[in-house]
Amino acid sequence: MASKLLNIIVPGLLIAATGVGAGDLATAAFAGGNLGIAILWAVVLGGLFKFALTEGIARWQLVNGDSFIDGLAKQLGLPFIWIFLIYLVLWSFFVGSALISASGVAMHSLIPIFEPQNGKIIFGILLSLVGLALVRFGNFALFEKVMGISIGIMFFVVVLTALLLWPGMGPFLNGLFIPSIPNLEGNGLTWTVALVGGVGGTLTIFSYGYWIREKQRISASDISVCRIDLLVGYSVTVIFGMAMVIIGSTVPVDGKGTGLILNLANGLENELGTTGRWLFLFGAFFAIFSSLLGVWQAVPYLFADVVRHIKPQINSEDLQNLSQTLSYKGFQIALAIIPMLSLWISFKEVQKLYAIVGTLFMPFLALALLYFNNRTGMKANKSGWFINTLLLITLIFFSYIAWQKFIG
Repeated sequence: MASKLLNIIVPGLLIAATGVGAGDLATAAFAGGNLGIAILWAVVLGGLFKFALTEGIARWQLVNGDSFIDGLAKQLGLPFIWIFLIYLVLWSFFVGSALISASGVAMHSLIPIFEPQNGKIIFGILLSLVGLALVRFGNFALFEKVMGISIGIMFFVVVLTALLLWPGMGPFLNGLFIPSIPNLEGNGLTWTVALVGGVGGTLTIFSYGYWIREKQRISASDISVCRIDLLVGYSVTVIFGMAMVIIGSTVPVDGKGTGLILNLANGLENELGTTGRWLFLFGAFFAIFSSLLGVWQAVPYLFADVVRHIKPQINSEDLQNLSQTLSYKGFQIALAIIPMLSLWISFKEVQKLYAIVGTLFMPFLALALLYFNNRTGMKANKSGWFINTLLLITLIFFSYIAWQKFIG
């Protein structure tokens, strides 16, 4: 019974592990440090948004037998696929850069045998190659086991840390069930919006469609299983995010990205002693490394899927065999190696362009799912009112962010 349940929820847990990286840890901690636990409700809202988007992607695939990339190609044409390819390459480079750098810093914090900058470079390169070897030469079962161990460690350590810093049931329930935004006149809205948007990753949600293929979920009858699976996965993500808000609200927050994680660990030493500091660093490392593994394994699926439409004569295999294609293998190697350049080089202007494109992508995805999953061809498997409502709110929310950030 336990093994059957685990088999059901594995893809959702993979989404949870992949969607939590250094940036998500930092955003939740910063939001908690600036606004306290009054914004715990925002973590839940962000989880609901990503649940609706991922459920919509899975629904389309299970009903039509196609990936969502196939749907975009058929409905929007090849020009859009080229645009998506450009976005995918940019996203992959900068996310890969962040994960390699963060993994290197996190490992150096555990094994400080080099100068910090050299430690980031040496350990970052080493962990990227270790991750590549695990996902390239191991099978999907090994990937599941390594990710399962990683998410188990990161979840236990971070939640335990939050419990040791527990603010009390009253403040916790107020922050969870009574929506409010402290310091609304100042930066309260900015941090709340960042927290909602940062829960559960962005492009990594596409990975779910390929992972359920690995689990032989191929028909509309599997939609209900996927809902259970995603409910568990995003529940883990939400609990993890709330734990980081609690930690950030208790310990002084300073720094950027992984530097913030190190500063948090040092702050925890004052609250929980040396053991608390090392436990948190251990959990943070596995949170970051599991995200790296997930991206290294799953994002090449997206690239290979796109190539199926741009160069069908090169990559004509069906979805089940994408991981065996040259485009998958080549992109996987490139993803693990090319972003290493960022360990020495800065690309500030390109990063700004990437941020703009990334922000604009989420409302487009919500709009596409509202259109695709409510067409007559979906028949009895159209999205229900609850998912449609969440998608509509997601569309409005991320459109507002894009307007305020880049147009307004």
